[in-house]
Amino acid sequence: MGWLFYTDRRVQNYADKKAEITRLCTFETDARRTTLVKASKVGSTWYAAAKVESLDSAPLEDRTYVIDKDGSFTFGAVFLTRYDDGCWGYKDMEESAGPCESRAPLSILNLLSELKDSDSYAHAWRQRCRDWAAIPDYAEGDKIKLVAPVTLSDGSTCQFVTATHYRRGHQKRRCYRIEETGSLVRLSKASLAGSTLISREIAEGSAVLAEFFAGQGA
Repeated sequence: MGWLFYTDRRVQNYADKKAEITRLCTFETDARRTTLVKASKVGSTWYAAAKVESLDSAPLEDRTYVIDKDGSFTFGAVFLTRYDDGCWGYKDMEESAGPCESRAPLSILNLLSELKDSDSYAHAWRQRCRDWAAIPDYAEGDKIKLVAPVTLSDGSTCQFVTATHYRRGHQKRRCYRIEETGSLVRLSKASLAGSTLISREIAEGSAVLAEFFAGQGA
């Protein structure tokens, strides 16, 4: 499915967006009813858990999900959102479609029904979400081994780094010191996926990097 934009511009703030996600996850047929259980916004993407229940005497059956003890099943959904010329729009995907965005919180994943196929797109998506949630929030001075060498902008690589910081005005900004060279770099959270803590010690922030950013007009 492609993008759908609301040209009446009725969706403007967080409450409007959540209300619209709730509406999109709430629908009913003669035999089934779907309702939103929980929704969470991560960046511009919304992650939702939606429950499907039977409205007649026939028990639910589904090719993807194991039916829960109460006769229902709950699936995951992803809503990409953005504004275009002031108009809010979305693109929705069910987890079994294998969406690329995979940062759903554990509070959403824990609500979803068991999957029948461990090799399905939905299973892979859930695992990527769990891998993202499992990335540690490293403390100052933590020595870290990345799961694989990361290529930097100058073509060099690093795999062993120490969490530190630099100061930008009155704010502390996270960076990492490369063990082999002592150089300081910024790493995305995705770069830390699968990383391991080697040791822990106290490290000081970098005045050198702070001076560099000040020279860049930061």
